[in-house]
Amino acid sequence: MGRMTETLFPTALDAAALERGAALAPSFNADGLVAAILQHAQTDEVLMLGWMNAEALRNTLESGEVWFFSRARQELWRKGETSGQVQQVVEIRVDCDQDAILVKVLPQGDGGVCHVGFRSCFYRIWEDGHLVERP
Repeated sequence: MGRMTETLFPTALDAAALERGAALAPSFNADGLVAAILQHAQTDEVLMLGWMNAEALRNTLESGEVWFFSRARQELWRKGETSGQVQQVVEIRVDCDQDAILVKVLPQGDGGVCHVGFRSCFYRIWEDGHLVERP
């Protein structure tokens, strides 16, 4: 996976280039992945966290729809391909050291994102010592 990462995105030469430069140079982890947070572009609601390898990030940038890399299945997948919960990209941001990606999206289909059926994957709240569903 590392070789693909190097061919799709540059490596920042120094901290200044990483933190202030114009090049997208993601800091992929040892598994070749970067965390990607989906946020609703209109409501700012945090929808989910997934993982992208270089190919998933490239596909997301080129297609305008969100792609991830499944750690469980070890394969690329387009969000909504089977569920219909396609996520249309509005804006992509990176954090200061480029080891996390924020993708602002407009959910298509039923407007949900969670495979369990909720609008957001963050549908449970820690309350009085246990998790409570709060869609």
